[in-house]
Amino acid sequence: MTKQETFQLEFENHVKEGLSTFPKFLSSKYIYDDRGDELFQQIMALPEYYLTEAEFNIVDTYKSNLREVFNEHGAFDLIELGAGDGKKTKVLLKELVHNNVQFTYIPIDISQHAIDDLTMSLTSILPELEVQGEQGTYFKVLERLATYNKRPKVIIVLGSNIGNLEHPQAINFLKKIKEVMSHNDLLFMGFDQKKNPLTIQNAYADSKGVTQEFNRNLLHRINKEMNADFPVDSFEHWESYDPETGTAKSFLIATEPCEVEIKKLGFKTTFKKWETIHCEISQKYDDETVEWLANQSGLEIEKIYEDQQKLFKDYLFKVLK
Repeated sequence: MTKQETFQLEFENHVKEGLSTFPKFLSSKYIYDDRGDELFQQIMALPEYYLTEAEFNIVDTYKSNLREVFNEHGAFDLIELGAGDGKKTKVLLKELVHNNVQFTYIPIDISQHAIDDLTMSLTSILPELEVQGEQGTYFKVLERLATYNKRPKVIIVLGSNIGNLEHPQAINFLKKIKEVMSHNDLLFMGFDQKKNPLTIQNAYADSKGVTQEFNRNLLHRINKEMNADFPVDSFEHWESYDPETGTAKSFLIATEPCEVEIKKLGFKTTFKKWETIHCEISQKYDDETVEWLANQSGLEIEKIYEDQQKLFKDYLFKVLK
């Protein structure tokens, strides 16, 4: 079975499980096909969606410092989980290449389309860069990362992707990364920070409705790939943010009762009016929470980088001594 066939089977099993339970759920990681990638690019360009610009500011401001830190032990493998379009990473890659740093860039993404586009783009702008793109989910790829042990690894996870995990899952994720790290390896990871709740609410409920179309792409994919009949326009996007826990949640809500048949799975499900599908969480953090997560995972914070507007932070971790 190919990687793509394995991924498709995982998707189908997930859909059947998520729509058979109550409350219903679907993982946001399955939004990302060609159309999902395109919609996320639009989200990142929205004025309300501060995360991309804030982290871009961090990488651009501290690129020379990051080059020195990453290159402390000589040649290394730069492994990025959830590479996407590489907008922020390209700033760092240019800094490394133009200063003749010896490294290999290994971008990982769930979307083969994203990996292909990123590789093609980098071949054009940095032809001397060695790129080894891989398609796959984080946990599957992490199993393979253990083989990259001939020289130091720098693992980067930008965009607060860890925010899509609840704390127990985040600890498990960090533990899995820690298991493939040696004492010379580094982890550089973005964490969106707690802030004005309205700023967060608006970031995930934009005025143009792009985020709604992004989340609806889950249903479009199921219709297209599993021969289903979701009345997609009858599902509205809803976002809620709890400033006490720092958790933002995204839902698709049925505005009318409906029955959905997913013919490829031989499966039917019904929705009452106002019934929800929980699609995503986006966790927000402070330094104390990140330090707790790190310590629970066998990691320690080496350094903290913050953007000029104090909206976002990237943390540099090492294995706990």
